[in-house]
Amino acid sequence: MSTNKSTRISIWAAKRLFDLFGATIGLLILMPVLPFIAIAIKTTSKGPVFYKQLRVGKSTPEKMVFFEIIKFRTMYEDAESRSGAVWATENDPRITPVGRFLRKTRLDEIPQLFNVIRGDMSLIGPRPERPSFYSKLENAIPYFADRTYGVMPGITGLAQVNQGYDTCIDDVRRKVGFDHSYALSLSSLKSWFLMDMTIISKTLLVMVDGRGQ
Repeated sequence: MSTNKSTRISIWAAKRLFDLFGATIGLLILMPVLPFIAIAIKTTSKGPVFYKQLRVGKSTPEKMVFFEIIKFRTMYEDAESRSGAVWATENDPRITPVGRFLRKTRLDEIPQLFNVIRGDMSLIGPRPERPSFYSKLENAIPYFADRTYGVMPGITGLAQVNQGYDTCIDDVRRKVGFDHSYALSLSSLKSWFLMDMTIISKTLLVMVDGRGQ
């Protein structure tokens, strides 16, 4: 991406301000819904309301950054104790009935707004991968790691709204092109803003349509 340093700084500053503003407004709007989601989770399955998991954050070729992502719990407690780390599938038996609704509407991702405010994530960017999958994907998919170099992972993104959740390596392989396209949009303030507005509108449509998994 042949963008001069001052332009890159302007884009990242604008993106960070947009993240802080968007995450704060989002939390204020959704705050009344949070207690009802928490009650639904606690009264229908054993386990905590929130689920934390280690993910790969904004990295460089020399350094890999990790952070704990926060989500509403959508799986039964200890769901992966037997299966290990595996991708979600359609009608996944590990997912609770409430969790299925939260995933379809993407409401399970609301707590990630705190990740955004904390600076771990952006509202929009590549999906943050689990470290347990990362080396496998890096070996199987050319330029997989490159897609996130210097780019903050996002709650939603170009790949997420065009394809949805990953269920296998082929899904991730198709997403790499979307992630690189998003990185290219960060070459100017105008292209970044138009891209982010498009992704936000598509994300809202996904939530309304219940196309999550």
